[in-house]
Amino acid sequence: MHGKVTIVMYHYVRDLACSRYPDIKGLDSALFKAQIAYLDRHYRFVSMEELMDALDGRGTLPDKAVLLTFDDAYIDHFLQVFPILNEHGIPAAFYTPVRAIREHVVLDVNKIHFILAAEPDKSRIIDLLKVIISRYRTSHDLEDDDEYFRRLAKPGRYDGPEVVYIKRLLQRELPEVVRHDIVNELFAEVVGVEESTFSRELYMNKDQLGCLIRAGMHVGNHGYDHYWLDHLDPFAQRQDIQRACEFLEEIGVSLDRWTMCYPYGAHDSSVRRVLTEMNCRLALTTEVAIADIATHDRLALPRLNTNDLPKAWDADVNCWYALG
Repeated sequence: MHGKVTIVMYHYVRDLACSRYPDIKGLDSALFKAQIAYLDRHYRFVSMEELMDALDGRGTLPDKAVLLTFDDAYIDHFLQVFPILNEHGIPAAFYTPVRAIREHVVLDVNKIHFILAAEPDKSRIIDLLKVIISRYRTSHDLEDDDEYFRRLAKPGRYDGPEVVYIKRLLQRELPEVVRHDIVNELFAEVVGVEESTFSRELYMNKDQLGCLIRAGMHVGNHGYDHYWLDHLDPFAQRQDIQRACEFLEEIGVSLDRWTMCYPYGAHDSSVRRVLTEMNCRLALTTEVAIADIATHDRLALPRLNTNDLPKAWDADVNCWYALG
């Protein structure tokens, strides 16, 4: 078993200038088209099924194989991405967080994205956080604001320290019930759109996911609640993944060859054990590397971000091309 594949990860893909939230951290549609043209010049597109066959020893990958993956089942993927892929016969994999689609809620992670996109002054968000968090100190054991900031406000790969602080505080640092309530309050204050309406505008629905499947696209498991799975006990891990698998069956996915994309890339030995017991064929992380099927754990395959690759059709190949 040998071969390498560049697995590319996408999230928001939209016409940013015409969006209600032009500051959302996304890829402009025109740049997506240009990147597809760049990949078409230098790589060979493969499907998730071809990757599974190669991992199982039933096929081989071409040189410079590339696989496109789209996280979170955004409506962008149906309206902006799918027509381009369908026109050019390019396969791809789409990963759906079920609760957002079934219950018409907005995931906390997406609420945080749009809070940040709707408010250009990040210090205002931090000030609002201090006021809101102060109300929870009598009922919860919370750290001092300055201590949270000192520990969490570190520059990230794509974000400055203030944005990293806001994301980390609201995504995982505060107790779950506290951060959920705080995110809801901030979303109402800063974004101000009713949640079920926003959800229907943000995510694909079951019919659209079914259309992707009928067109030959792969649709996989991205958890039910989009939790950091490594923060759950084994029972909760299994329950979340199983509920998402049940949804996949509802929309026409065969569980003989299902795949997982870890929310936030978070996984541990426990969740990988659960996936093995449930016959998951492979799982994707957010580790930044070219996937080598001879050396990488099939339940922990790395991916590149769209920002790791050029977005001009005539760009010279970059450093990742040599590694792939």
